[in-house]
Amino acid sequence: MPSATPEPHPESGAAVETPSGKDTAYENFPVGSKLLPAPLRPHIQKFYAFARAIDDIADNLDLAADDKVRRLDDFENALKGRGAEDPAFATAHRMRESLKETGVPADHCIDLIAAFKQDATKLRYRDWDDLMGYCRLSAAPVGRYLLDLHGGSTAGYGPSDALCMALQVINHLQDCKDDYLSLDRVYLPGDWMGEQGIEVKELASGPASAGLRRVLDRCLEATEALMADAEALPAGLKSRRLAMESAAIIEIAHRLIRRLGQGDPLGPKRIQLSKPGYFWCCVKGAVRAWM
Repeated sequence: MPSATPEPHPESGAAVETPSGKDTAYENFPVGSKLLPAPLRPHIQKFYAFARAIDDIADNLDLAADDKVRRLDDFENALKGRGAEDPAFATAHRMRESLKETGVPADHCIDLIAAFKQDATKLRYRDWDDLMGYCRLSAAPVGRYLLDLHGGSTAGYGPSDALCMALQVINHLQDCKDDYLSLDRVYLPGDWMGEQGIEVKELASGPASAGLRRVLDRCLEATEALMADAEALPAGLKSRRLAMESAAIIEIAHRLIRRLGQGDPLGPKRIQLSKPGYFWCCVKGAVRAWM
């Protein structure tokens, strides 16, 4: 945990963020879409910018793990208002002001920072429960932030957590080859791979072997179980607009699970939805929630 009185950052006033160039178009879900109330969209964009900035630090190939953790510690200090208003952490300062204006607690942002510190130092996951522990930090806070921003849910955080964690696993499966080749990260449960006699080096090439295919399908089955819990999300939301958005995301998740079951994540192209398919999921989900 960062100290209560942080030392000045050695790059004070200089760039600390390491932008990857990824934007909202890279995501599997709509970010701050027009389905959501217009007054809240600027806050959602600030949250996304904050999450993207710290994620890019954790994924930077040119930074050592201890440097990544130090930068993320400093982001947390800036978020909490510790130290001077260093322009190197302007994204965190904007997020802090947004949280103050909306009354949403900083816990969700702090959990994301903890997840990306873990990304900097942990490259393998023992089993499904170990992976879910990571997803509770890296994905669930996104849904929790949106729930708090939009007035909450009668069902609590549970269905939202399930959806966000499912989306995280879907993303891991989409990028399992690239994550291994570029970052040496493997988000597939180690015990499931061991049962099939799979070594991580199999992720470096394709097509997926029969054993690896069974591991991927087992991950998809577990993700479907999360989606069963997520189905209750739209009905419990106090914001009808957020209910429409969440229903659209549920449709997107189901379609991606089907695509991953039919295709090979180790293939030459990333498995994702076409623009028409993505749009249709958004329309179908939004109409379902509206009705």
